[in-house]
Amino acid sequence: MNYSEKVLEHFMNPRNIGEVDNPDGIGQVGNVNCGDIMRMTIKVEDDTIRDIKFKTFGCGAAIAVSSMVTEMVKGKSLDEAVAINRDDVAKALGGLPPKKLHCSNLGTDALKAAVNDYWRKTGRPEKVVKLEDEHLEQEDGETSACCSSNERGCRQSESGDPAKATRS
Repeated sequence: MNYSEKVLEHFMNPRNIGEVDNPDGIGQVGNVNCGDIMRMTIKVEDDTIRDIKFKTFGCGAAIAVSSMVTEMVKGKSLDEAVAINRDDVAKALGGLPPKKLHCSNLGTDALKAAVNDYWRKTGRPEKVVKLEDEHLEQEDGETSACCSSNERGCRQSESGDPAKATRS
């Protein structure tokens, strides 16, 4: 698989790894059964992301995407941050192989889930934004659903119960 120099740089030297101390927002998306999980924590001051860190369990592209997302949004307003989409991330990385585009979805969704968490905690549920793959968001540490991605080899059951998911 051919990766851009920017993807390789962010994979080999990821930025902003870890967790923010006393985060104002936490976002986790993905599913261990699917192979990629991203967790982002944010520190917010005056509706601006002052600090952001990530932990990612996944492939090199997922790590590069997480790193790039943190670089793209640090210092931005929450509204500017949630406006960034998967195409913006892929472009900033110099492109991603088609089979890895789902990784950029996870990166922006982890960010949006963290901002949504902050907005809920601060009494602004009307600000909550929809995720690009909304079924991935996890609340209260619970896995809400499997990703249904053929590439990652998992299938969500008809009932939506991840415990009844099948592998392909």
